[in-house]
Amino acid sequence: MLRLFVALALPEALRVELSALAGGIPGARWLPPDNYHLTLRFIGGIERWRAEEVDEALSAIRARPFDLTLRGLGTFEKNGRIQALWVGVERTEALSHLQSKIETALQRVGLEPERRRFAPHVTIARTDRAEVPKLVAFVQAHNLFRATPARMEQFTLFSSQLGKEHSVYTPEVDYALS
Repeated sequence: MLRLFVALALPEALRVELSALAGGIPGARWLPPDNYHLTLRFIGGIERWRAEEVDEALSAIRARPFDLTLRGLGTFEKNGRIQALWVGVERTEALSHLQSKIETALQRVGLEPERRRFAPHVTIARTDRAEVPKLVAFVQAHNLFRATPARMEQFTLFSSQLGKEHSVYTPEVDYALS
């Protein structure tokens, strides 16, 4: 069984820019810059034969390259606890169009529709052990963060293996935007 997701892999320069934010929150577990990505669709555990169907469906997608701009910070809460710190994404028609095409392609091969609304972000830290006042102060201090726009020329099918400290993401197939 493979655990898969579709995402935009971030270029090195953008990962370096994001990694400069890391630090200053006791108890936060900062993700390694190699793990920074923008999830377009989480697939989850599937059989290898189904993964081949997913690959075929994603290979057929046609969309244009576009500029991605990351800005602002925020948090995700679960059961009253702040679980993650993320950098926001400036929404564009091109990003929404790509995500919609991916969703449609995956439903056509029999995957269940994604129930959650698409909320583009890049997670940079797990914060379930962080002190809330420090976390809130950090978000407020960096709320005007804006990264240099990066050209997205491909999207990627990743596999994911859960680990003790963090998951390990492996790019399986890249799909060109042209």
